Amino acid sequence: MALIDVPTLARRLADADPPTVIDVRWRLGGPPGRADYLGGHIPGAAFLDLDTQLCGPPGAGGRHPLPDTEALQAALRGAGVRTDHPVVAYDHRDGQAAARLWWTLRWAGHAGVTVLDGGFAAWVGDDRPIEPGEAVPRPGDILVHPGQLPVVDAEGAAELARTAVLLDARVAPRYLGESEPVDPVAGHIPGAVNLPAARLTGADGRLRSPAELRAAFAEAGVLTGERAGAVGAYCGSGVTAANTVLALHEAGIDDALLYVGSWSHWVADPSRPVATGANT
Repeated sequence: MALIDVPTLARRLADADPPTVIDVRWRLGGPPGRADYLGGHIPGAAFLDLDTQLCGPPGAGGRHPLPDTEALQAALRGAGVRTDHPVVAYDHRDGQAAARLWWTLRWAGHAGVTVLDGGFAAWVGDDRPIEPGEAVPRPGDILVHPGQLPVVDAEGAAELARTAVLLDARVAPRYLGESEPVDPVAGHIPGAVNLPAARLTGADGRLRSPAELRAAFAEAGVLTGERAGAVGAYCGSGVTAANTVLALHEAGIDDALLYVGSWSHWVADPSRPVATGANT
């Protein structure tokens, strides 16, 4: 399972060698989540900035491209990530930024990572203690081995949309081409299926049950179990889609492809086709 609940995390934090907890609170368009972290965080948690520490600089590769290996390793070590030692990631509540850290760690070869279901909101909602300021974790020794999870580039995403299932995790108006508040072009990759991320979570930000997730994915054309086929996901910049990959994992599909560059990368090349409306 990729998720951990609040009571389980609280128990594990009382262990002699507790898991490494990383606060990755983040908002699209800012401000950075560090101020929230300094105001109060899960005791012992370190902070990592998604924009500057977990992703490469924005540009032709999209708004949240893959990070430089050495820079990522330094950031993870600074947050206390150790080889073969469990990590728990959390964000405000919806799991999107935490899922990108979950995905990034697994892509980097660190399998022992879970996401706090419901995030910081679930922690404080359960009257658990918080601490202000900046924690100083035990130094990490992780060695980053990139490429341990499958990714797909623009050409591969287009092929998935033609021959298998490519999920677009953005809200419907962006997919349909009705509005685009972030990127320069509205619409979607031809053949992609819209499954907004909000359909995979409840109002409290927690992922729906595996059975509910399987039903949502089946409705979108994703086959699970013994009939599972190729599936990929994208969003605006590869953050929300990482949460879709996590949800697919919870539904029993472990080899889903992430288009890391996502829409922000797709529209960087004006020669790539853009579809609007439904079922195109």
